[in-house]
Amino acid sequence: MYECDLKRMDEKIKTFSKFGDTGNGGITRFSLSPAAIQARNEIKARMTKLGLDFKTDDLGDIYCTLPPTQAAGPGETEPGIIMSGSHCDSVRQGGNFDGILGVLTAMEMIETIVTKKIPHKHPIQLVVWTNEEGALYEPAMMCSGILCNKFEKDKMFNSLAKDGSGITFGQALKKSGFKGDISNRINPAKTKGLVELHIEQGPVLEEGGFDVGVVKGVVGMINYEFTFKGQADHAGTFPMPYRKDALFAASQALIYLHQEFDKLADSDLVYTTGKISCHPDIHTVIPDEVKFSLDVRHADPEIIKKCVKIIQKMPKEWANCQMTYKPDWTRETILFDKKLVQNVQQAADQLGYKSHVMYSGAGHDAQYLSEIVPTTMIFVPSKGGHSHCELEYSPSEWCWKGANVLLNTVLEIDKQ
Repeated sequence: MYECDLKRMDEKIKTFSKFGDTGNGGITRFSLSPAAIQARNEIKARMTKLGLDFKTDDLGDIYCTLPPTQAAGPGETEPGIIMSGSHCDSVRQGGNFDGILGVLTAMEMIETIVTKKIPHKHPIQLVVWTNEEGALYEPAMMCSGILCNKFEKDKMFNSLAKDGSGITFGQALKKSGFKGDISNRINPAKTKGLVELHIEQGPVLEEGGFDVGVVKGVVGMINYEFTFKGQADHAGTFPMPYRKDALFAASQALIYLHQEFDKLADSDLVYTTGKISCHPDIHTVIPDEVKFSLDVRHADPEIIKKCVKIIQKMPKEWANCQMTYKPDWTRETILFDKKLVQNVQQAADQLGYKSHVMYSGAGHDAQYLSEIVPTTMIFVPSKGGHSHCELEYSPSEWCWKGANVLLNTVLEIDKQ
């Protein structure tokens, strides 16, 4: 079994943490921002120095290819590309590991193959997908979504920056210098497989004492928006019994949803209200309209159906206020390629690492790409389960172990 270099892994993490450094242990590195361009230029410099071919497609996705050590013989089929990577953009005040660790471990994996002169018959490719987070230009997983026909390119290129600058994603991409040709896009017919390493973004692996997560898929989810209509009146003069307080109504409905979901007694079921708006949002006025989001996730579609039924059976009136809801979007559970999942498990076992087979609760580029090429993922534990915040952290040794699993997984795929 081969191993990557721990010191090099640590250096990569520390170097890339400077691009968008917030000064508080995290980064803000929006897609195509100056900090993201710095990271991209560093990736390009390091990979071309190792002799890799550097290309970008019309979406700004980066492809750095290490050719095979032995060319296909006369009459032999050209071997498919083995891809690995993730994204280098972040959320506002995010961490130094989400997405970028998948890029850095793929870089370290390739550097190990080059420096140790490990023979391989397939091209091995580092890939960096553009705008996974959607933190500045919505939606999330934009460019992998375009590649997999989830989003229309023209519409996505007109996505306006959320900072009020008036700049579109298309304009930012053109200015970045990383817009390439459409012919450079991933070609499923010429791709053998994709392995994306990522931090877990949760506490399960650390709590269980696991070195890596063997990811078998991405859980399904539903996302709803609830609206409560009340009546705005003076906060000091309108008696309590006569009020139509939309915020109070919304709070009662939210408690009801939690209580009903809890009755399903399923520890794998997670649900979140992470977005709320209150109108008119003035402390002396009774709220007349409140909206909140509901995000529900589980791998079993039958559990998701039960949650939908709970929503559908809810009373339409709460605390004298009318409630309506609408589904925003849904996602079916995605299962990764069984053979590739087995390759990850085998690599972890042979390295003597303690592993845990699991689903991903978060969405990833690999989720979309699994529909067009054989795909799987590797998880590295997250300290304290923290992610999408400046507390996000995985010690370099944990990351190195993940890189070792990635390296040996790729080499096993190469044998096939």
